[in-house]
Amino acid sequence: MKSKYKVSLDKIIKEFSLETINPVAPGEEVFVSSAEVNRPGLQMAGYFEFFDPDRIQIIGKNEESFLRRFTEEKAADRLDDFFSKKPVAVVICRNLEVSDIYEAAAKKYGVPLYRSSESTSAFTSALIAFLNLHLAPRITRHGVLVEVYGEGILLLGESGVGKSETAIELVKRGHRLIADDAVEIRRVSSKSLVGSAPDNIRHFIELRGIGIINASRIFGAGAVKLTEKIDLVINIEQWDVNKTYDRMGLENQTTEILDLQIPSLTIPVKPGRNLAVIIEVAAMNNRQKKLGYNAAEDLLRKLGMTDDEAATESTTVNPF
Repeated sequence: MKSKYKVSLDKIIKEFSLETINPVAPGEEVFVSSAEVNRPGLQMAGYFEFFDPDRIQIIGKNEESFLRRFTEEKAADRLDDFFSKKPVAVVICRNLEVSDIYEAAAKKYGVPLYRSSESTSAFTSALIAFLNLHLAPRITRHGVLVEVYGEGILLLGESGVGKSETAIELVKRGHRLIADDAVEIRRVSSKSLVGSAPDNIRHFIELRGIGIINASRIFGAGAVKLTEKIDLVINIEQWDVNKTYDRMGLENQTTEILDLQIPSLTIPVKPGRNLAVIIEVAAMNNRQKKLGYNAAEDLLRKLGMTDDEAATESTTVNPF
């Protein structure tokens, strides 16, 4: 499927260390806009009805062995038909020998041709993952993204509520910073979001009263990370005495980002609350829930209470 985003072919070449057989025309820049790839076995057999030239074409041992069944003249005709459709790029895997007929067809139609030492399956899966990341739908949210005990935690809240200060405390406690102030979020699959920082502000944090600091320079390279999956959204807000906050953890709150529902919590802040410790506990508790354990439900079973009874109790009397 074609994306409204694109990634340059040069970036793909550098990422996968591809050997250039037939380069892009001098002065021309080629972009890939489809996250899907194709192994052109059917096209080698002459079937082009649903052929998409926007996809990178990957040739492996199967396609090569199929062509070897023909005479050199017939194989050249098949390749000529294939390259005449002008695919965005063709990659030959497994360091297979590139015969003259490949180069001749690629040069004739101006199709970029490359070779990889990787196995066909390994290269295909890695390329799809790379394209899904770089061509994914994306938005930028004001917030902070940190990794806490392996969980990606997105901190949201109004400016000045303490997100950056909390991130610094978490980094000091051994966790890692991904982004501060602006988090670029990409939907890399139908179930997951990945967050990163824009290149120009990566690893920088603004602390009111101090200014801009570089977390990587101050705390070391182990204190930062380039990207992280978003597992939990924590909305930080000033404590409102007139608002009722969840005390049992039975409510399954979510926040919608790029049409995905991400588990979320609302944490009120006031003097005396150690927000970094609370977020650490929230991260560990979220992992426990993903593993199938819910502490609130376990407590209710031991107390012999139902969810409805607990909801009523939590709004009146502290069950503890």
